[in-house]
Amino acid sequence: MERTTCCVMGGGPAGMVLGLLLARAGVDVTVLEKHGDFLRDFRGDTVHPSTLALLDDLGLAERFARLPQRRVTTIQVPIGPDRSLVTVGNIGALRGTYNYIAMVPQWDLLNLLVDEAGREPSFTLRMNTEATSFLKERGRVTGVRYRTADGRTGELRAALTVACDGRGSLARTLPELGLESFNCPMDAWWFRLPRRQHDPRGLVGGVGDRFFSVLIDRGDYWQCAALIPKGSDARRRAAGLDRFMADFTAAVPWLADRLHALGSWEDVKLLDVRLDRLRRWHRPGLLCIGDAAHAMSPVFGIGINLAVQDAVAAARYLVGPLRDGTVGLRDVRRVQQRRLPTTVATQTMQRFAHARVVEPVLSGRPPFGGHPKRAQRLTELITTSPWLNRMPAYFLAYGALRERPPTASVR
Repeated sequence: MERTTCCVMGGGPAGMVLGLLLARAGVDVTVLEKHGDFLRDFRGDTVHPSTLALLDDLGLAERFARLPQRRVTTIQVPIGPDRSLVTVGNIGALRGTYNYIAMVPQWDLLNLLVDEAGREPSFTLRMNTEATSFLKERGRVTGVRYRTADGRTGELRAALTVACDGRGSLARTLPELGLESFNCPMDAWWFRLPRRQHDPRGLVGGVGDRFFSVLIDRGDYWQCAALIPKGSDARRRAAGLDRFMADFTAAVPWLADRLHALGSWEDVKLLDVRLDRLRRWHRPGLLCIGDAAHAMSPVFGIGINLAVQDAVAAARYLVGPLRDGTVGLRDVRRVQQRRLPTTVATQTMQRFAHARVVEPVLSGRPPFGGHPKRAQRLTELITTSPWLNRMPAYFLAYGALRERPPTASVR
């Protein structure tokens, strides 16, 4: 029977950050990742200033800077009848070294973290290994049963198991954790379009016929998201790709020269958007963080940032008890107490955006209760006030609460 001090389920950003921080502090940690590599497209590729600062604390800033990347400093949305682009968030105006969002393929970031964690003798990564059920003794989770890609099975005992395996987490099958779901009016289509030198820069939003568009500047292409009414994927696809591209470019007219860039619907991936959170993120021997604890809407694009900050906070609270062999319910409960207010605040803002902006537009109604002047005044306040202009930028860059890594992990 195999043993480790901390078993981390899932090798995404939260799982790899937690694994690295724990291993650097001398904790024996094993990360289980069900896939054989990290090469999956249309994952979140945003590395926020809070994560950039973390990489700097860990001595990885120079290596990260050498990765192919695009820096985003502004958030632009179309305003008014002419849909002219207006900057409503200027990340570049924030103080500090990292006043930008780095757009980096997620697999590059994960490979960097894996390479660095692999230097620690207390770190183990098992690819092609999926946790299939929990081991339990007297009401406590004591590890996991796993299955590898070639069909082998086994058991891994652990003093603590941390679920970082996303919104489809194994931990979500435990009824005692409770799942609270919120209305989510949209799904998302992900696809790519070529980018021209004269195009706008940064994050660019657009509004079309019952959909929102969000364009992420990736240098030579745009990573595009179209938010469509919940459950309308099949009906919209039946209307034809040409119809969608015509509607899309009508909302973003400067992309009209790329009308036929998509070859087929195979180039358009569907994301089933959810917004929910566990009522309890823990039970004895188990902690959930990231999307396993709280699935976020793509609104504001901060799901990855929130998950990484969960991992940083978890490492800070758990390093001592894990090293001392005393980790208990009180320790994992403290992580939820620390991170829950930020999660609730973020999801409350997303729910407000869903109800007042996203759902009306996707239903063919004007946003903000049909009061365009109210929206216009709000936009004018944000764009003319340096202080208000920094608020959405700071929230996007750092979230509601910044976390610091444990001292033992910093080099």
